[in-house]
This record gives sequence, C-alpha cells and structure tokens, in this order.
Amino acid sequence: MRRTKTEKGQKAKKRILIESTVVFCIILAPFLLKIYELFPSDSQFTTVLGIEIGSNNWNDVSTYMWFVFQKVVPLYLMFIWFMTCKHWWYHILLIPIVMYAFQIFEDVFDNDYIVDTENLLWLLPICVVLIPFVYFIRLKLYDKHVHGIDLEAMDEELRILKEKEALRKERQKLEQRQTTLSKKM
Repeated sequence: MRRTKTEKGQKAKKRILIESTVVFCIILAPFLLKIYELFPSDSQFTTVLGIEIGSNNWNDVSTYMWFVFQKVVPLYLMFIWFMTCKHWWYHILLIPIVMYAFQIFEDVFDNDYIVDTENLLWLLPICVVLIPFVYFIRLKLYDKHVHGIDLEAMDEELRILKEKEALRKERQKLEQRQTTLSKKM
C-alpha cells in the first residue's frame, strides 16, 4: 500500500511538532532551575495560579522551590531521555527516574525535617527486577551481534530438524507397513 503525499506530509508535520516540543522542554531546563528566584525568600506561604504553596519545613518558599526544582528538572530530562532512547540499555534509566520521583514524593508528602533518606531501600526491589532484565537483554544482543549466535535462528533450525526426524520416522513406519503388506500377499 502506497502512501499519498498528504499522509506523508501529515506524518512529517506531526513528527516535527513532537520533536520541537521535546527540544523546547530541554531548552526550558536551565530556566526551570532558576524559577525558585521568583518565589519570596521571606515567606512561609505563597499563592501561585490559585495554588497555595508552603515551605514544607524549609526556611522559606524560595528554598523549598529550589530543592523541588533541583529534583524535578533532572527527573523530566531523564524521562525525556528514557522515552527517546533507542539503545538496548534504556530500561536502566528507570532507576534514577524512580529515585528522583521518590525524593520528590518524600519531600512533598512527608513532614519531617529529613530529606533524601532511605532511598536505597525503596529502590532495591526495582533494581532487583531491572538489573537482571537489562543484563539478559545485553547478553542476548552480545551473543547475536558480537559472537554471531542467533538464538532464534538456532531454535528455528532445531524445530526443522525435529520435524525432519518425525517425517523420517513416519516414512520408516510406512515402509515397514508396505513390506509387511507385500509379504502377506
């Protein structure tokens, strides 16, 4: 089925729009790191777009926003990297993504004075699942591209050999039946 020029043009426009949005988000990162300067440095609460923001046990709202955006910016940059990465190891990016997400969650919803604690214990189950998964992907790719071992091709060859063996046995049975029938006649 051939695509028309309008379908190709629409697909190209959509791709340009998506890629431009991603580039804009990446360009926005350094500015988001400085956004804390817009918040008052002498207040415990402020209202932004109708949302009341507190200092959440920090000295002031400005310091709290500085901390939050020091976590949010790397989180969304790693998320963009994860979504656009074409390498085999991209799943390993989930570990720092989850770490930053947990740190943000911990600071926003926990009211104690301690931040960035016990992250390793919360990340351990994720690491236990992800690291072997990524390692086995790497092992499979390494065998295929470096050693030239294609496991799928080997499986297909084994399947064909088994079918040939089954057909050979079936042929032997038919030949035995034929010789038995010819002896009876």
